Amino acid sequence: MANKAIIAGSSGLIGSKLLDILLQQPFYDEVLILVRKELPTKHPKLKQLVVDFDHLEAYSSQLTGHALFCCLGTTKAKTPDQATYRKIDHDYPVWLGQLAQQNGVNQFHLVSSIGANASSSVFYIKTKGQTEADLQQLGFPALHIYRPSMLMGKRTDRRPTEKIAVVLFNVIDPLLFGSLKKYRSIPAQTVAMAMYKQSIKTDTGSFIYESDKIKQLS
Repeated sequence: MANKAIIAGSSGLIGSKLLDILLQQPFYDEVLILVRKELPTKHPKLKQLVVDFDHLEAYSSQLTGHALFCCLGTTKAKTPDQATYRKIDHDYPVWLGQLAQQNGVNQFHLVSSIGANASSSVFYIKTKGQTEADLQQLGFPALHIYRPSMLMGKRTDRRPTEKIAVVLFNVIDPLLFGSLKKYRSIPAQTVAMAMYKQSIKTDTGSFIYESDKIKQLS
């Protein structure tokens, strides 16, 4: 049986790594990416669907397959308005989940964040936690939630503060032991590989992987 994967957020740091992996591995026969504008990537297995994320219902019929990978996300610098930020980090992923679940997609894989907590007073952390909680209510046969810490990898956009953080984590990482290991930085490639490997398994249920666990999965 042919296996189809869907990726939302394929131009981001983790999403781009995941796209490369899915195109290279034989498990998936088709990879559909949901994009605002087409990417220059070309591959026989790749299909690109240009979408308006504010009207996802218009593309519902194409949201079918084995697994949907949601790597959507933004930053405070890019999206200072909290309503718009929440729409990208919460509304779009949950809406995609609803449509995919209705179409019989077996797996949903979400890139969340370390510390995600729906009860937090911190807007970013609270939004991530609420997204996780709302997706858990949908009843997917398999829901996989990944909570990476500081991501390492080359981005297409410039983030000066992250460059400073990379230097700091190179010093701090060896000092984080035991329960603090989950706060060590993690390569985006490692997260993407863990997502792929979990997607080819037949485990059912709702799973949350902290950053240190993600490294073990990859």
